[in-house]
Parts: sequence; structure tokens; C-alpha cells
Amino acid sequence: MKKTKSAGGVVLNKHGQVLIVNQNGNSWSLPKGHIDPGEDAPSAAERETREESGISQLEFLRDLGSTKDSASGLDGAEDKSELKTIIMYLYRTTQMKLQPEDPDNPEARWVDVEEVENLLTHPKDKEFFRAIKEKIS
Repeated sequence: MKKTKSAGGVVLNKHGQVLIVNQNGNSWSLPKGHIDPGEDAPSAAERETREESGISQLEFLRDLGSTKDSASGLDGAEDKSELKTIIMYLYRTTQMKLQPEDPDNPEARWVDVEEVENLLTHPKDKEFFRAIKEKIS
């Protein structure tokens, strides 16, 4: 099994809503992705957020810890050949306009905190959000 590291963030807007992103047109998640060679986790989290949503002005609030998860294939199914350690951060932004740069992430949305868990596609994402929900409000 291949082991990789990813980073991402829970991004809050001025209304306290959370950013979620669509992946490959078939699943919803928090913005996150692989850490590129030579890149640190905070830089990767900020890059992935920008690519997947167009949000580039991020104020770091705190580290939210990490989780381990299987990768997701392009069809949204679990890929058990890769185990990812995902490092997550909490950010705030004043930007509201969402305009994804990455064609594999065609849509992004601001969602009320109470709705996030229901919209996230993957069980591990739901579990992570449930665990950190109290830390973000």
C-alpha cells in the first residue's frame, strides 16, 4: 500500500459558512490534496484551496490535526491501494466569490455549518467534520 500526505482546510467566510468543493462532478469534500515535492503542509492546504475554489486570501486560525483515509478514485470510489495522512487547518476569509481553477473540481459552495456533514460524500470526511465541528464555531 502506498502512503501519501495531503493537506487541506476548513475555510470559514464572514457569515460563518464553510467552504465545500466538488470533485470530479461526483462527490463533495473539504478542499484538500497531495503535498507536492518541496512543499510544506500549510502551503499545500492553501494551494489546494485556491485551485479548488478560487479563494486565495486565507487567514490561518489553527491546526485541526490529521486523519488517515484511503484515497478516492476518479469515480469517487475508495482506492485501497493508497493510504493518505491528511493534515487539516482552520482558515477564515473575507472573499466570497467562488471560482475553481482546477477543471477536476468544477464547483464550490458556501454551506451553513449545520449542513456540511450531510453534504460531504465520504464517511471519513463526515467523521472528521463531526469531530472538529465544535472547534470551528
